[in-house]
Amino acid sequence: MTYRGPARTAAYRTRSAAASTSPSLPARGITIYGCGQDEAALFRALAPRFGVLPIITEAAVSDVNIELAAGNRSISIGHRAQVTNSALLALSQVGVEYISTRSIGYNHLDVDYARRIGITVENVVYSPDSVADYTLMLMLMAVRHAKSTIRRVDTHDYRLGDVRGRELRDLTVGVVGTGRIGRAVMDRLRGFGCRILAHDSQPVAAADYVPLDDLLQSSDIVTLHTPLTPDTHHLLDAERIARMKPGAVVVNTGRGSLLHTEALLSALEKGALGGAALDVVEGEEGIFYADCRGRPVESLPLSRLQQLPNVFVSPHIAYYTDHALSDTVENSLVNCLNFERGGAS
Repeated sequence: MTYRGPARTAAYRTRSAAASTSPSLPARGITIYGCGQDEAALFRALAPRFGVLPIITEAAVSDVNIELAAGNRSISIGHRAQVTNSALLALSQVGVEYISTRSIGYNHLDVDYARRIGITVENVVYSPDSVADYTLMLMLMAVRHAKSTIRRVDTHDYRLGDVRGRELRDLTVGVVGTGRIGRAVMDRLRGFGCRILAHDSQPVAAADYVPLDDLLQSSDIVTLHTPLTPDTHHLLDAERIARMKPGAVVVNTGRGSLLHTEALLSALEKGALGGAALDVVEGEEGIFYADCRGRPVESLPLSRLQQLPNVFVSPHIAYYTDHALSDTVENSLVNCLNFERGGAS
């Protein structure tokens, strides 16, 4: 089982290192798709330092706005919307040869198809601290039953809850996937004094690595940090969830489809698991990042999860810090310029 992404992975650079990269090229045009206001402000501030002329649009790349990329070999895209193969083909036809996706994951576009039509795709990595910090917060919220406490206090019920919280030092935490984020999570966990187990097909850290089934059977908390690939789709399915320690908690800040949602719901509703803290959920596309007030949420599994008192759901925001956003924008520019240098004829 492989937990690594595509072979080409952009190297992480600190802001100071990226800023010191000075392109000895004429100003280059780069089209920036799916760009929110906060990202747009950063792109406009940083682009002149890199000799870049950005064309910025809030709209995700699609067949209807391909003309914005005409004449530019490089584009930058967001991760919030799926990129169709027809859009990729249209990009290729207007001369795009490189896509920098402002995300760690690639599951919103077909990288193999892009490669076949002559488009190189690379991710943009950023400081792992944003997701690692958030993961620890979710763990603490889960084992201290924060959701039910907040709900009671919001109704002015200030009594103690029926269930006591647990301390991390008394627990075993299983970390699935020990890339940059998984290792950053383990670094933080060591300060709490808990036992840490790890699982990865390619061990790279100083950790107590065990088979996945052993990790599931021994862990009070299981936290997922592996990329979503065909091998890891529904990594925690009904069979594996059934092997988990009774009362265990699942934390997912990776990708929603690492978990089989129906199997998770079944275990939670039966009381086999103690809870879940999810920053990503299967079927989140078109729901997360949208204002759904005043209309029904179209995902029944998401609604069922949110109704449970021991499940906390947040809308894919673990990465969303000022530091990480600045890293993402800056490294996207650097990656495009590096392609221009290496691929320029």
